[in-house]
Amino acid sequence: MTLRVPPTGGEKESLLASLEQHRDVVLWKVRGLDEEQLRRPLTPTGTSLLTLVKHLACVEYGWLCTTFDRPTEPLPDAYGGEDLRIMPGETAEDVIAFYGRARAAANSTVEELELDALGTSWPGEPVSLRWALIHMIEETARHTGHMDIVRELIDGAVGDHPED
Repeated sequence: MTLRVPPTGGEKESLLASLEQHRDVVLWKVRGLDEEQLRRPLTPTGTSLLTLVKHLACVEYGWLCTTFDRPTEPLPDAYGGEDLRIMPGETAEDVIAFYGRARAAANSTVEELELDALGTSWPGEPVSLRWALIHMIEETARHTGHMDIVRELIDGAVGDHPED
């Protein structure tokens, strides 16, 4: 069954549920495809389903862990564009597992901190956990829209969740 934002839930619960909805779409968009289909660039800039998953893992770690001085695993160089490229030797399984670890680490931050907790963003300005969650919802929703188009070009699958 598709996860829903609770209509009368608390603020943190509702924000996390919204993010989880979009995260689930990310995983649905890559389900059932082979390595070649996941890696296939379908835009002039090289966007593929797998590059989008890798990028989302990096921004999960960045905005919801690094910002709040939480541990991460070694991350690709976003300034060098490595978060948007699949490197030699990286498999779809590796990238999807990386996304799962980023998601779990980000959830730990959300569980441990209050929404008003402040962190320092990569440009150096203070941001609240509330702001970071809203930003991640926006970022993930934006890229799941891209994933919807890319997936449709691969095999015609559309929508935000499979039929229940």
